[in-house]
Amino acid sequence: MSSRYLGNKIAQALITIFIVLCINFFLFRIMPGDPLSMLMRNPRASQQAIQKAKEFYGLDQSLPVQFGRYLQDLLKLDFGVSFMFKKPVTEVIGGKVGPTLLLLGVSEIMAIVLGIYLGIVAASHRGKIVDIGTISVSLLLYSLPTFLLGMVLILIFSVYWGLFPSTGMVTAAARYATLWRQFLDLLSHLFLPAITLALTLIGEYGMLMRSSLLEVLSEDFIVTARAKGLREREVIRKHGYPNALLPVVTAISINLGLTIAGAIQVETVFSWPGIGRLMYDALNNRDYPLLQGIFLLVCICVIVANLFSDLLYMVLDPRVKS
Repeated sequence: MSSRYLGNKIAQALITIFIVLCINFFLFRIMPGDPLSMLMRNPRASQQAIQKAKEFYGLDQSLPVQFGRYLQDLLKLDFGVSFMFKKPVTEVIGGKVGPTLLLLGVSEIMAIVLGIYLGIVAASHRGKIVDIGTISVSLLLYSLPTFLLGMVLILIFSVYWGLFPSTGMVTAAARYATLWRQFLDLLSHLFLPAITLALTLIGEYGMLMRSSLLEVLSEDFIVTARAKGLREREVIRKHGYPNALLPVVTAISINLGLTIAGAIQVETVFSWPGIGRLMYDALNNRDYPLLQGIFLLVCICVIVANLFSDLLYMVLDPRVKS
């Protein structure tokens, strides 16, 4: 890996982050609605109280001055104080990162494993009933809105069958005799949100893996491997599968932003106490500092994931490396 290539990618990432900082500041300030009306929670608040609130949160200054203070505070890792919680934004977000990482991690692992497996099965049985069925299911899952799929699963598994809880992360006011029971309770609450988010990704990863593997299997080196007498299973495992993974690896990292967007819907539908639900509440309450903190965190995660994808693609693909 050349240092020039690495330097260019890091420079592009830094420039993108700066552009995100600018958008992050000005976007929420041109949104309709008055943050002070949400902030005061009192339509009869006196002008003196409103003025004090403006001064405390720096809303009495011009936008360029506010932007300058915003950049200075970011250098000190100070994201401001949440309008809703009256706490530092870092503290509020920090309390919600764990549940979101758990949800995203479990759903991504499920989607990657099952999606790649379905793609390989479909490509190995091209044109047969297994392939047609896999494509149909993948297209259906990929096209379904996340919130609609979540509500359907709640209706089936929670309302009709009563197998899994539909809200929260743990049972409210529950007392657990052992850590194992607490873990099982967490898993039961996690199942529906995780499977909802995973199903929407399985369809995409499955179709992408199928098309990528079929393209690889038509290459000359695959024909050569077959001519050497290798079994079809060995051809796919040794030569087809590793080369077909490259587009999937790229899609997984690029899809991080879309996955987080899906997590917002999932956390809202299932009342999962994570970043997505927090962002929904902050948006409804015009909590600028909290929205900026969440938006910046999500964007940096996406940028870093794309950077990692570019570097990993270079390591895996010798054509890019050369």
